[in-house]
Amino acid sequence: MLQRAQVRITRRLEGELLIVHDLPLASYDVLMQLAEAPRRRLRMNDLADRVLLSRSGLTRLIDRLQRDGLVTREACADDARGLFAVLTDLGADRLADATPTYLRGVKGEFADLLEPGELAQMRTMLAKLA
Repeated sequence: MLQRAQVRITRRLEGELLIVHDLPLASYDVLMQLAEAPRRRLRMNDLADRVLLSRSGLTRLIDRLQRDGLVTREACADDARGLFAVLTDLGADRLADATPTYLRGVKGEFADLLEPGELAQMRTMLAKLA
């Protein structure tokens, strides 16, 4: 049941983000993670862990985001093999445009369907799981 709910919610969120902003949900997640990071940048390995993508999957996604000007890559000064993904100003603007759509979708597909007491219980349960 949990998997069905997760799939239903993410499909609808992704659909709205694609229709309104031409932005897949995975791309939104990457932009959001970078926006919340210090200096708007994360090591690629850390970013892959946060967005639950394989390293190769993240590399392909970052390639697309870089082509669109939403992120850049920077070499890591203390590790010649390390790379940072960095949110650009254009990426931050695109995220800011898409965030109201994302939040409206979460509210409509999740939060609005629960009673206030249920929502409080859900917060407690998700905190335990996270």
